[in-house]
Amino acid sequence: MRKIRVSDITLRECANSVDHSLSFKEKIEMAKLMDKLHYDSIEMPEIKNVSTDVLLIKTIASLVKNTEVCVPAGMSAESVETAWNSVKGAAKSALKVSVPVSAVQMEFKCGKKPPVVKEMAASLVAECKKYTDNVEFSAEDAMRGEKDFLYSVIASAVEAGASRVTVCDSEGTMMPSEISAFIGDLYENVPALKDVTLSVEISDEMNMAIASAFAAVNAGAGEIKTVAEGFAFPTVDSVMKVFKLRGDSNSVSSKIRTTELSRVVNQMKRMVSTTKSETSPFENGVNDSDESLTLDKNDDISTVIKAIKKIGYDLSEEDNSKVYDAFKRVAKKKDFVGTKELEAIIASTALQVPSTYTIESYVINSGNVITATANIKLVKDGEAVSGVSVGDGPIDAAFLAIEQIVGHHYELDDFQIKSVTEGREAMGSALVKLRSASGKLYSGTGISTDVIGASIRAYVSALNKIAYEEE
Repeated sequence: MRKIRVSDITLRECANSVDHSLSFKEKIEMAKLMDKLHYDSIEMPEIKNVSTDVLLIKTIASLVKNTEVCVPAGMSAESVETAWNSVKGAAKSALKVSVPVSAVQMEFKCGKKPPVVKEMAASLVAECKKYTDNVEFSAEDAMRGEKDFLYSVIASAVEAGASRVTVCDSEGTMMPSEISAFIGDLYENVPALKDVTLSVEISDEMNMAIASAFAAVNAGAGEIKTVAEGFAFPTVDSVMKVFKLRGDSNSVSSKIRTTELSRVVNQMKRMVSTTKSETSPFENGVNDSDESLTLDKNDDISTVIKAIKKIGYDLSEEDNSKVYDAFKRVAKKKDFVGTKELEAIIASTALQVPSTYTIESYVINSGNVITATANIKLVKDGEAVSGVSVGDGPIDAAFLAIEQIVGHHYELDDFQIKSVTEGREAMGSALVKLRSASGKLYSGTGISTDVIGASIRAYVSALNKIAYEEE
């Protein structure tokens, strides 16, 4: 029975899609879900913003234990080093060199001629090889490339140190029989392929990607690239269905954990399918929070600090001590402290700073027959600054109005509202978690009998922490 690698490119595709974009927190949760299924590899998006993208990869690399984390190496020695530094902490890591090999793509993407592309590919693979033996070479638009050039560029990449080669049917126009013949020709004309893993990445433009992928497997390919949902590639649940029904008869199998497949894939699909409003950068969907974190009064400061880092905060030694002191006071009154309680403690205790922005006034208009609007006035350096915005709801409009004042969009990592007292005049508590341009997480809390007011106060509280550190 031959083991076929199943790798996932969902995070890579989400990074290039407006409709399926994920927040920083969702990307981490997605990677953790994939790790539960024991994917062979998770392909990360290209590093564009060094601060946030490297932080994301480092965070995922520290959490994923069963699955390889594969990072695009870019097009220079500097980008290769950056990629490796971001992923080297993973239990299993890989670097990926990806270059176009068809005439149209070489001209469009690189502006380079075939000999230069071939030399560049081999050079980048060799650079990656300095850091790791696990190097993937991906030939983009391989099925439309000139065959002799394709054979030569793959051979040179393998010679330079590639341990895995991916050929991409980027247009998705090949029939399964043509894919099978194509893979057979590759093995015949590039003898070195027998010593590495050959992977296929097939677009599903004709709704035949799964058939084509298994035609490639039967011709000798050892890996299939999949997605969770929402893109023109084979979905992992569809691929695993073929393994289940025809794997034995074709003597192939995978290491994906099928017992958890349906539940976990449904979770991933919900994340990918969360729609984004045309008027708001904030997501419309509701995601389940991770309630698995529990602490009790017997936990020491090192355990609490680990929990703080687990939920995404990187605090100073002084703030860690403040949070631990507050945790002890809360833990004496409760059997345990969960994720939400710890986040509230962090928001109210850590990084307490002078207020760059204070709230002077806010006017919110909302109803079931009108579009929600917010008119907010903040004071900065003694000067009042106003922002007016519409939104999908009163809180969305309020946050957008604040962003208009600040002139910057910060990713809303989490937003929670809960009641802290009972009755008609109950106090509402809001928690807002913002992620700055550096990728660091900041949280703020607000309390009011008006949940919209509590939410505005929480947002401004988190904003003040960002502004203090940035200034």
